[in-house]
Amino acid sequence: MGTTEIKAQAGGEQHRLFMRRILTDLRALEKMLSEGLVQSGVRRIGAEQEMFLVDRAGRPAGLAIEMLKALDDPHFTTELGIFNLELNIDPSTFGEGCLRKMEQQLDQYVGKARATARKLGADIVLTGILPTIRKSDLGLENMTPLPRYGVLNKAMTDLRGGPYEFRIKGVDDLIVKHDNVMLEACNTSFQVHFQVGPDEFARLYNIAQAACAPVMAAATNSPLLFGNRLWRETRIALFEQSVDTRSHGDHMREKPSRVSFGRGWVKKCVTDLYQEDIARFRALIGLDADEDPFDVLARGGVPELRALRLHNGTIYRWNRACYGITDGVAHLRIENRILPAGPTPVDEVANAAFWFGLMSGLAEEHPDVASEMPFDDALGNFFAAARHGLTAQFHWFGGKTIPADELIMKQLLPLARAGLKHGKIDSSDIDRYLGIIEERVKSGKTGSAWLLQSYAAMKDHGVEGERLGALTRATIARQAEGHPVHTWELARIEESGGWKQHYVKVEQLMLTDLFTVQEDEPIDLVANLMDWGRIRHVPVEDNEHRLLGLVSYRSVLRAFARGAHDGRSAPMPVSAIMTRDLITVTPDTESLTAIELMRTHKIACLPVVKNGRLVGVVTEDEFMDIAGELLSQKLKG
Repeated sequence: MGTTEIKAQAGGEQHRLFMRRILTDLRALEKMLSEGLVQSGVRRIGAEQEMFLVDRAGRPAGLAIEMLKALDDPHFTTELGIFNLELNIDPSTFGEGCLRKMEQQLDQYVGKARATARKLGADIVLTGILPTIRKSDLGLENMTPLPRYGVLNKAMTDLRGGPYEFRIKGVDDLIVKHDNVMLEACNTSFQVHFQVGPDEFARLYNIAQAACAPVMAAATNSPLLFGNRLWRETRIALFEQSVDTRSHGDHMREKPSRVSFGRGWVKKCVTDLYQEDIARFRALIGLDADEDPFDVLARGGVPELRALRLHNGTIYRWNRACYGITDGVAHLRIENRILPAGPTPVDEVANAAFWFGLMSGLAEEHPDVASEMPFDDALGNFFAAARHGLTAQFHWFGGKTIPADELIMKQLLPLARAGLKHGKIDSSDIDRYLGIIEERVKSGKTGSAWLLQSYAAMKDHGVEGERLGALTRATIARQAEGHPVHTWELARIEESGGWKQHYVKVEQLMLTDLFTVQEDEPIDLVANLMDWGRIRHVPVEDNEHRLLGLVSYRSVLRAFARGAHDGRSAPMPVSAIMTRDLITVTPDTESLTAIELMRTHKIACLPVVKNGRLVGVVTEDEFMDIAGELLSQKLKG
């Protein structure tokens, strides 16, 4: 969706005219397919590299516009978040040294982006989800200030009719409510393109669907979001929910999400996908008419089909059909959107090589996957890979259930090798890239495994913000070295860059795993919570998590000292002893300000409130080790 000329679809005549344009484009494509005007017999590959911009502490840095000006290179473009960039590498013919060329281009342009970012006091990182990103980074003020992003956000939010609600269950459980599409900006990917001919499209698209689960299992790199350990490839769940325009009142209806794996095998040709998406998904955005595709065809030209392509750009299939024009000739591509960014360019090219090889190898071994595997098995495999990575169990051809790592090592790597050899890829490159996949699978050390193991090893060191900062900065350092992820040493807390930059905001210090009570609870419960959790303050909230008061250890002791609880009379409610007139802070409050509030008001606990709801607490314990340093820094400043 690269055009800047899009506009919201307001309905009525404007909507009807744009829908007519989409249908006209589809009929034009059908005519081109029937008359052999779409290229066959040519295989090209390409890729899109998304990346995060980060500051010296590894936190998101909103420098996209400044970066583009400084880079002055058409290979780079914007993404949804102002802390993201996208790199489009040049397509190349599939064969001989194309994989090596892809890696060289990635190294060249990623290196150029890194050097430019460092001149601006920042850096870049290739990772599926940035460990240090916080919900407070996802406001509209951090959306890239180009009209198309605002238009798309409004269209999706209006169609949904309410806030976006997320729940992702992993080792931890994440429940989030958000008021815009910016959660999509948490994701960055490495999207690869594979050009196919019209006559082979359905068969190869189905193979791409079957292959994506084992490829993703070997490539996972997104296990953390907001410090929560979720899926091995959390991008899948997050993206499916972040642009889901279905309202919660739709539970009685069978309505697909705009982000999906699909609903069945493709039976005939590429138009099956376009027809289904037009039928199921309302056009969110439009553009003014600039061509009649049939007039273009009559003049011997190649129509751009901009309306059809624009609508297709708002339907996010994990394997997406793409129409394009190269050197004045129309072609079709399959765009693989499942792969995360990182951990390094060579890891990314290895992932792509595995997929490209399977596209060819599976086509020889299983020419009609639709007749050999139920679609529901392919769908189940996809989500199993996203959740569990290499420990997933797959339902494979012949009705067999097989562990992901065993399937890859025993069956799929040999098939991918044969497929790349059939594509005339240099044998040394086949050994290099598939060798990386082999070593990664044997060791079990995917990007996700490295992140989770590093995070666990730092469990007893620093605070969460410091640990997440160490993960980010360690990723940047190891990426710069260029070695594949299965060779990486675990991240260390020392790599966070020092404690000071991770204690700037209350959000970086606050406790979020809280024991709370409601005002009609007995004080006996509070006393037990304090004893069990070794805590001295318990917040009081209502069913909507609105903060009502705070109970301190001293207030409980005073109540018991007055004989308010003798074990025989009715227990006293929390409302009788809680403090109602509270000093609170927000997650964005500076740590120094919070310290000064506690000193001024002689309090030992500050509830953290956002939009009227309790989101955390900070106590004097969190500040004990840093208060002196922070105040000293302020006095020196």
